[in-house]
Formats: sequence, structure tokens, C-alpha cells
Amino acid sequence: MTLVVKPTVKSIKEYAYQAIQQHLKKTVKWETAVKKDEDPEGLHQMRVGMRRLRTAISRLDLVLNLPESASDKKISKIASNLGNLRDIDVLKETLETLYQPYLPPKEQKVLATALNVLGKQRQKALSRTRKTLQGEAYNSLKQGLLLWLDQPIYKPLASLSIEQVLPDLLLPEVSSFLLHPGWLVGTDIIDADVEVCTNWPAENIEQELTTKGASIHNLRKQAKRLRYQMELFSDLYGESYAGYVAEVKSIQDILGKMQDSVVMGEWLEDVFQSLDAQLPTLTSLLKENRYQMWQQWQPLQERYLQTQHRHSFHLTVLNLMATQD
Repeated sequence: MTLVVKPTVKSIKEYAYQAIQQHLKKTVKWETAVKKDEDPEGLHQMRVGMRRLRTAISRLDLVLNLPESASDKKISKIASNLGNLRDIDVLKETLETLYQPYLPPKEQKVLATALNVLGKQRQKALSRTRKTLQGEAYNSLKQGLLLWLDQPIYKPLASLSIEQVLPDLLLPEVSSFLLHPGWLVGTDIIDADVEVCTNWPAENIEQELTTKGASIHNLRKQAKRLRYQMELFSDLYGESYAGYVAEVKSIQDILGKMQDSVVMGEWLEDVFQSLDAQLPTLTSLLKENRYQMWQQWQPLQERYLQTQHRHSFHLTVLNLMATQD
């Protein structure tokens, strides 16, 4: 028999403080490596730290009294510059490792031209990132949060216990995730029943991604926000909660890969004007990749369109371990 050890009940401000401290530390840790452009992993880690910091600050704003330099808008602008450089690195690595080796020699030479263009774009993005990290906005954010951590200031709700307020913090984010229109991409609605269109040929999937890809991309971003917020409080929940966190991460990853493939195709189209003519094998590989991601996405889509699964998600968030007998 395994005994369940109840976590010590804390106030919401303790979780808020811990989240800001942890994510700021991770962001600052990789700053020098990013400036020196030593390792793409450093940029990735700093970007993740900044994203998680933004999520913590924006979602816990009701209990935090932070300096103006740490506003959501200002963090978003800094994170966007890091994101642009990281996106180029991901695009370059994907083309070089997952696609270029499988192209015929002629297409490999054509793709090398695109990689040269990408290299020039990266140099510009790196220059912008270095400028950002040396700029007033980033340094004011960093110093402002360090001062706040030394002498934190909170709003009145911050003193409430975490078990008292946590479901009300998480459930709006869960609802935004479950009510996102991206769930209806690739479905038919018949008499209020949503039916997922399975067994579509690749052409239908490509058309759906062309017309409704933005909605799927936005669902992926909502999944990421929800996951980051849920992970802040994993120690207060059990296995069911951990299962939902894992599912949300899978949704984020699958939709992310699908979106990355779409973006890659659009970027190559801008470089070559006619991707089919210049890189027919690569075009086919990209379409096959999107088809495979779609097959992985649909079982999750069907599950999250089921009433019982959605209700279970809500109940799991309501059922903290700290309140269980």
C-alpha cells in the first residue's frame, strides 16, 4: 500500500514567487551563451525560460504587483526577437537533417541555395537578438524583477491559500483550450454532433491546412499556454492531472510539427517561387510529413471532442490532492 503524502498548503503568492524566480533564473543563465552564439540549445533554453516567465506573470497578474518593465507586452516583444532567431535555427536543422540527405543530388544543390539565403537571414536575426539583450527593455525587465524578488509586492488576493483559488485560476485556461475553434478543423457538424472527418486523402488535408491552418496554429499556442500554467502546480495533483498535462504537450508537439512543415513550405516557396518545379521530391516529403502528423492529431482531436473527456478534465482540475481525504 502506497501512502499519499499531502503537500504543505501554501499561499498563491508563494507559487507566484517561485515561478518568477525559477524562470528568470533560467532566462538569465543562458544570456551570455546566446550573445556569443555558442550553441543553439542555449537559445532554445532561454526562449523557453522567457515564454514560461511570460505565462507565469500574465496568468498570475491578479496577485502580483510588478514593475512596469515586466509588463506582458514588453516581455512579448523581447521573446519575439528570441523566437525569430530560434525559428531560423529549427528550420535550418530540419532541412539539413530530415530532408536534404533524402533528396536526389540535383535537389540537394538547389536546397543548398536556400540554406545560403537562410544563413544570411540568420545573421540579421542574430544581430537583432544581441541588440535586444543589450538594450534597455531587456535589462530593465531583468533588474526590475530582481529587485521585486528582493522585496516582492503583492495584491490582496495573494494571501489566499493555493487550494482555495487554484481551480479558479486554471479552469478559465482549460475552457479557452477546449472551446478553441481549432478543434473543429477537419470536422463536420450534423445536428449539433461533431464528426471528425477520417480517411481523408492528402489533398483534402492540404486544402484544410491552407484555409484553416491559422486556427490550428492558434490552438497549438493555447495548448502551450495551458501546459505551462498547469506545470506550475503539478505537485498539488495526482496521476490523472499528470496525464492531462502529457496529452496537452502531445497536442502542442503534433500541431507544432504540422505548423513547422507548413511554414517551411511557405518559406521555400518565397525563395524559389515555384517549389514544385525546383524541389519536387522535397515538396512530396513535406506533404507526407503533414499527412502523418494529421493522422497522429485526429485521435487526440476525437478524444477532446468527447463530452466525457472534457468533463473529466474539469473535474481533475477541481480535485486537488490537498483537499482529498
